[in-house]
Order: sequence, then structure tokens, then C-alpha cells
Amino acid sequence: MAVPVSLPDPQEEQPDRKAWRDRALPPVQDLGGGVWSIPVPIPDNPLRYTLVHLLESDAGPVLVDTGWDDPTGRELLRAGVAEAGFALEDVHGVLITHHHPDHHGLSAHVRASSGAWVGMHAAEAAVVRAIRDVPAEKWIDRMARSMRAAGLPEEHLAALRSWGDDSEAGPAALGALVPDRELVHGESAGVPGRELRVMWTPGHTPGHVCLFLDERPRTRLLSGDHLLPTISPVVSLYPENPQDEPTDPLGDFLDSLERIAALGPEEILPAHQYRFTDAPGRVRELLDHHAARLADLHRQLRGRPMTLWEAAQGMHWNRPWSELGFLARHLAVSEAAAHLRRLVKTGLAEAVTDEEPALYHAR
Repeated sequence: MAVPVSLPDPQEEQPDRKAWRDRALPPVQDLGGGVWSIPVPIPDNPLRYTLVHLLESDAGPVLVDTGWDDPTGRELLRAGVAEAGFALEDVHGVLITHHHPDHHGLSAHVRASSGAWVGMHAAEAAVVRAIRDVPAEKWIDRMARSMRAAGLPEEHLAALRSWGDDSEAGPAALGALVPDRELVHGESAGVPGRELRVMWTPGHTPGHVCLFLDERPRTRLLSGDHLLPTISPVVSLYPENPQDEPTDPLGDFLDSLERIAALGPEEILPAHQYRFTDAPGRVRELLDHHAARLADLHRQLRGRPMTLWEAAQGMHWNRPWSELGFLARHLAVSEAAAHLRRLVKTGLAEAVTDEEPALYHAR
């Protein structure tokens, strides 16, 4: 398909950047080259919205992610597709960066409206199948066992079970639409007439992918949650993984970041916040961020053996530990677990005992 020669200058003041600064919903944007950005709100979430991207193709529009499924999301996604010159029924395919409900939530609605195929990495599809096939109570029990071994107090475990019983917030909210196409690292994403390649970038989830649009005059990366302009995505152990546990999700994330830096896309189109340039620079910031967190955790473990719960409380978060609510503490513990796993994997920490709760110290 024909691609316009000129694209908007990403260094100019952008509506999406201004909207993020002003805490407003950005407009639907024509980003040039047959690429559109459509904001879909996320209710009661500090991220506020997901930027769904529409790619024009020789067979009709293809969406990258779909946004959160609620009446407002359905309405605004349909309106955004219409502003790009299409009907939702015209959608040819859906590419999912990862299974979280602010990205995969509306996929079933889009497929029911249009008959579109839905593509996802095999590792992510396995998670979706596990969520679909494992009863919520079993999913929560498995997580609770893991958290008990980490030394979490009973009141947190009780809150975890209560959260799991809430169909609006618990595992059921993750959705269970199984994709019908597999996205393979290094191969074409299957968008007719577009040079779009799949990049497997695990870490935030086991099968997260970015999509590299290798077209001139400017190469672009649709980065999902992997690379955001100012936010570091949560990297944690995956309790919903159908396997027992991932080996080293933080190590996978750091390796993925370096692959993206080496790729050197000229513009990043993330799923949250706003588009930006200088991918290698942002990668360096994230690598430094996690190096500092690992060093901080290692220093703690040199003092005395600690449970994961104790170690998480001593790490630096965006707010003091006393101000974190249940879900924020749960995510903090999960991320601390990934950092602890990285220290163990690299020989910088080890378990003192196999008893519960497990204690760790620095080597």
C-alpha cells in the first residue's frame, strides 16, 4: 500500500503528550503512514487510558491491542475507528501485545463485530488458556501458597482471597479469549501490505511482544507496555503462568530491552502515555533503574536473612510502604520477587532454608 512521504514531527508538542501532562484523554490522532492512535479509557486506573493503534492495510484495518471492555470503551473504540475512516466491522485482524485486560479486553467484542483474526505470542496464549481453564479459586489458592512461602501476613492473604472473589477485579477480569493466530519472534506479523515484524519481549508478561514497523521515512516500534516514556512496567513472577514458575523474568526483561536498543527504532508508539524518540536512551534509563533496585535489595540481604515480604518493605517504591494499598503492596511483592529471583539466578543471593517462610541472604 502507498505510505505518505511525510510524518508528523515527534519532537513537536504532541496532543498525546499534552493530554498526559494535563491528565486528560487525548484525541484520536493520525500519526501518518497509515497509522492511527485511538485512546480507550481504563476505569479507576492511574494509567487512565490505553492507546490502541490502528494500522491501515491492503485487507482493511488491523488493531494493535483493543483496550478495556466496558460500554465506554466499546463506544470510544468504535468512534475512533470511524474517525480513521473505517467501521469496526471492517477490522481485518487484531495483534495483542499481551493478555492484560487493558490490552486484550475488547478483543472478543471486536472479533464478534468483524470476524477479525486475533494474534498473540504462544507463551501469552498459554497464559490465556490457563486463566480460562483453571477455576478462579484454584488460581487464587496457588497464588496464596506462593505468598505464604514469601512470609506475607494472614491479613494480606485474606485480602488476596477477597480480591479473587471480586469478579470485577480478580482473575475473571483478565478475560479468556483464545487467539487464533500465533505471533512468532522475528517473523512478519501478517498485516497485508505492511512491513511489520514481531519482536518477543518477555518480562512484563511471558509472551509480551513489540511490533517493529520497518517502513520509511521513519521506523517505528509499537511497544505495548515494554517501553514507556517515563514509567517502568511491572516485572514480576507470573502466578498465572501454566508452568510452575518462570526462570528469570527480570533477566528476560533486561535482555529484551537490549534487543530493542540494538534495533534502534526511530520512534516509539507505546500503549500508555505518549509517543517518543531515543529508544536507546530510554533503555539505558530502565537498565540503570533495575541495576539500582538490584543493588538496593542486595545491600538489604547483606544485613541479615530476610523473607521476601521483609525485603519488599525495605525497597524504594513510588510511595512509602505505609501508604500502599493491598493491590499496590501485592504488585510490589511480586516485583521484589522477580528481583530476588534475578539475584539468586546470578549467584548474588541464596535461600538460607527450605522451610516456610523462606529466608534469603546475600552471597
